[in-house]
Amino acid sequence: MRFLLVAATDFELAPLVSRLTPAPHSSERLRAFTHASHHVDILTTGIGMTATAAWCARALAQQRYALAVNLGVCGSFHAAYPPGTVVNVMTDGIPELGAEDDEQFLTAQDLGLLSPDDPPFRDGRLVNPEVPANRVIGGLPVVSGVTVNTVHGNVRSIARVVERFAPDVESMEGAAFMYACLVSGVRFAQVRAVSNMVEKRNRGAWKLGEAIEALNEVGLDLIEHA
Repeated sequence: MRFLLVAATDFELAPLVSRLTPAPHSSERLRAFTHASHHVDILTTGIGMTATAAWCARALAQQRYALAVNLGVCGSFHAAYPPGTVVNVMTDGIPELGAEDDEQFLTAQDLGLLSPDDPPFRDGRLVNPEVPANRVIGGLPVVSGVTVNTVHGNVRSIARVVERFAPDVESMEGAAFMYACLVSGVRFAQVRAVSNMVEKRNRGAWKLGEAIEALNEVGLDLIEHA
């Protein structure tokens, strides 16, 4: 199979990359490898939705992949998904896309700028139409996410996003990756490891190292069991 693995930073996939065999035709952003008879391209997009959408769109236009996987860390809104848990984000949303009306927030759909089912949205969200036929991905907990430009660290803003979207996790890139894959017609999965709970910012409680370790174990396993 030909895989595209997408991460915001090199750091998030460094342990996995160390297990792969470099292949020709690499560039600064898109590095080529092989592993277990598979061809694996690693795309490092940079932080945030804009960079992720742009670089994913470019990569997907240049090469056809059997499966694209966004591998990264995330924050969790629920005790059921503590730090170190690896999840499969099947639906994602962009809670900041809209307008403030005094104390009320109006989504792009509320404003009439988008209908809830304007492609690639489904009922106002981005939805993975199917779990890839990969037993490793299929064995992960299925969750819903939100993608934000500013990660939540304020009690009131956390309560508002939970009330509006009921998300399980949040990231800064997931929805952009899903949007690019849906537009390109590429099978995909958004796989994330929880590094922290979404709460008043408490960097000392983060378990980034454990999350990276768990994420990379799953990343390698899903290649080897393709």
